[in-house]
Amino acid sequence: MPSWRAGRDAIPPDTDGRHRVAAESKDMPLIRQNTFSRQLAAACAVAVGLLAATAPTTCAGADDTVVAKVNGRAITEGDVRLAETEIGNDLGTLSPDKRRRVLVEYLIETMLFAEAGEKARLGSGQGFDERRRYWDRRAMRDTYFDHSVKGAVSEADAQKFYDTQVAATPAQEEVRARHILVDSEEKAKEIYEKIAHGADFTAMAKQYSKDPGSKDGGGDLGYFSRGRMVPQFEEAAFKLDKGEVSLPVQSQFGWHLIKVEDKQQRQAPPFDKIKDRIMARLVHQRAQEIGHQLRERAKVEFIDPALQSATDSDGGIQPAPAEGTR
Repeated sequence: MPSWRAGRDAIPPDTDGRHRVAAESKDMPLIRQNTFSRQLAAACAVAVGLLAATAPTTCAGADDTVVAKVNGRAITEGDVRLAETEIGNDLGTLSPDKRRRVLVEYLIETMLFAEAGEKARLGSGQGFDERRRYWDRRAMRDTYFDHSVKGAVSEADAQKFYDTQVAATPAQEEVRARHILVDSEEKAKEIYEKIAHGADFTAMAKQYSKDPGSKDGGGDLGYFSRGRMVPQFEEAAFKLDKGEVSLPVQSQFGWHLIKVEDKQQRQAPPFDKIKDRIMARLVHQRAQEIGHQLRERAKVEFIDPALQSATDSDGGIQPAPAEGTR
């Protein structure tokens, strides 16, 4: 769809359910090979050092419930939960049962590779030690994040945000419209005359419209509120009554004929429908705040000349998103 759309709705994203990003659908488990291999190698490096302390017994806690064993060594619900945080984003939209099976298989393979590494006496040395140092830091970071970032955001916080930022927002008028985009006013007038004498607007859009994003759908743009389209298009669309077709309207993209199919008042979505998105937003905000505070108190030195040069030129290199904020 061309860029005559002015922008997307404000916070929180996808509140009306009309701009969801479609998740990748998979019938069979599939993990991106390079990601899986990298994560598996890192997990094995840590697991080699921990195998000796792994007991094949269960404890009372739910996270200690054993779900599988590899050569007598236990894989627990806690392991499955941590694997989910590590590779969950690579599992697409698998059903819960398939997702759980893939996670357990990942843990089994991790254990097998780790046992092989142990037998090969790879539990020490530079290659292992540097991985272990990295994953020790990562484990501490993730634990701090869970405790001080995610753990500090409650459902009550989300409800407060909803009450003040979402529910309090006045209902917005929306129109559902179709359009036909052509290059000249003369062509637009020609098509308008055909429609005025009984031609079907949808058929005319499929035949004549230059907008590749809506042409095949008969020019259908769906519902949109004010601020979503370029000004000339928006002004004309919101003046039309339901079922009415506009005279040719010029914008920087060409000449439009607009037909309004429907009008409605968009109400705020219910809290339960968007609670998770609000929680994610608040967690992201808190992560940014804490990250900024920690950075302000820290002494960060770029020893690498290229990094220092980049820092001097752009005012600082932005850190990667904290886990759980992507």
